[in-house]
Amino acid sequence: MTQAQSDPAARRQQLYSLLGDLPDRQRPIHATCVGMEERSGYLLERLLLDLNGIEAVPAYFVRPLKGQGPWPAVLYNHAHGGEYHIGKEELLIGRTFLHTPPYAEALTRNGYAALCIDHWAFGERRGRSESEIFKQMLWHGQVMWGMMVYDSLRALDYLITRPDVDPDRIATLGISMGSTMAWWVAALDTRIRVCVDLCCLTDYQALIATRGLDGHGIYYYVPGLLKHFTTAQVNALIAPRPHLSLAGIYDPLTPPAGLERIDAELSQVYAALGAAEAWQLRRYDIGHFETAAMRAEVLAFLQKWL
Repeated sequence: MTQAQSDPAARRQQLYSLLGDLPDRQRPIHATCVGMEERSGYLLERLLLDLNGIEAVPAYFVRPLKGQGPWPAVLYNHAHGGEYHIGKEELLIGRTFLHTPPYAEALTRNGYAALCIDHWAFGERRGRSESEIFKQMLWHGQVMWGMMVYDSLRALDYLITRPDVDPDRIATLGISMGSTMAWWVAALDTRIRVCVDLCCLTDYQALIATRGLDGHGIYYYVPGLLKHFTTAQVNALIAPRPHLSLAGIYDPLTPPAGLERIDAELSQVYAALGAAEAWQLRRYDIGHFETAAMRAEVLAFLQKWL
């Protein structure tokens, strides 16, 4: 039995404690709707959220135009890609490495609502570089990735309060940086019932062995993490909840040896919990992008488990 299985609550707290000095999780959340419009098959709300008490967090919430809620919902996590101007716009317009249509259309068409926030340095929160933010936070005992994860957890806090959302049917989804955010948030918060990550389930030791550390931005690195957790051990905290991971075998951000190690460990964890079919790792003969087949797998997995 792994540490995650024997005392998952304690391990979640340990993982959270590595994320630096974070704001109070109990502080009230205030949301302001700054715009609303009908799009192709969905309603878009433009929001300004007070999640952290430091700076406002712009967000998009989308839901189907037809039918009635409360809707199952997806906490959608945007990617990095060095394109700091995009952020939450990814939900609406997609990216060059994502299949079409954009996820706002794909999810609402299939009966889901979705929320996506701008993370530190991205979208309407840009203006300071990632490096500048990381350095300033470090001086204050904060970890940039910790502050990003904190905002995601607080976005989840907000999402489940909405009367048009079913709080018992929440998934999280993302590609690249958004993939990493998906499995961190799912590991830390059991209110996430389904986790789907694309192209960034990265085994840390394999990344070191292949000298791939510079493939990730400085935001990604958490002091002391490897003293306490492997990638598989973080992801074991999601079990037995359904988890789909999609990867490209030619993607340098997810070295194949690391994927093999993660798959072996998580297969064992899920089998021990009687949930073998709830863990799925699918690998494609591609690089760092989503294909039509991958999109179909994502939607089928959500339909089955959410």
